[in-house]
Amino acid sequence: MSVSGLRHLYSGKVRELFEVGTDTLLMVASDRVSVFDVVLPDLIPDKGRVLTALSYFWFERTAGIVANHVISCDPADFPEIAGDVAGRATLVRAARPIHLECVVRGYVFGHGWSEYQDAGTVGGFRVPAGLRQAEALPQPLFTPTTKAERGHDLPLTANEAVDLVGADVYERLRDLSLRLYEHGAAHAQSRGLILADTKFEFGVREDEIIVIDEMMTPDSSRYWPRDKYRPGTAPPSFDKQYVRDFMDSTGWAHEPPPPHVPPEVIANTRATYIEAYELLTDNAFSEWYGSED
Repeated sequence: MSVSGLRHLYSGKVRELFEVGTDTLLMVASDRVSVFDVVLPDLIPDKGRVLTALSYFWFERTAGIVANHVISCDPADFPEIAGDVAGRATLVRAARPIHLECVVRGYVFGHGWSEYQDAGTVGGFRVPAGLRQAEALPQPLFTPTTKAERGHDLPLTANEAVDLVGADVYERLRDLSLRLYEHGAAHAQSRGLILADTKFEFGVREDEIIVIDEMMTPDSSRYWPRDKYRPGTAPPSFDKQYVRDFMDSTGWAHEPPPPHVPPEVIANTRATYIEAYELLTDNAFSEWYGSED
């Protein structure tokens, strides 16, 4: 993805970063999809707009918990040379990223379920015996991972995370992540959804820790419909699980190159992302910048 006239700084798995000024950046969410930390060869139409719109919703709601990097998502505030990035771009304040994926788990599922079956722990924390797949944990757990530039993020124990970022920063990240998760889970519950787990990214700006990148989107979170949730099963989800399940059905070993995604999986994933946005925000996706749905 290119944005004419702005200096390109960084390409992530999903986002592109461009320099606007000495202290201001334009973050553009693409329609790329990454599963098992591998970017797939096919795009999900409107995915970038959903991620941008839902992140903006959460950034606004949680500003009283922790400051964030957002300046504006309004294209009228972007440099004219930015081009047509309406709905998928955010003007943000520059920050120094903290290289830790701040994962919070409220339920035993995914990697947490695999670890629990093997060792009786989740993120290195001992939890009660006899939990079923997708069952709620006694309390949400902060289970950070590395933030890999390439390849797979790796789980960390609390001590390893402290060694990576320092005790004071670790405790601040843990406390903020748990508060953000609890806020998001309560709102999701009010909208008929369960926020099973999510991850946050933080940075430092003027010696203050702020939240950056995205927040509680279908890319970074696992949402389940409350009315279809049953402990002991794998609930249907409003996230990338639909794509993950398809990729696993192909026998793919989670290493590049990945297989192509068929049109029906692309269409259903797009619909799932949009439904998640509309359920959580109570807004029509068609009203978001640049959307036509």
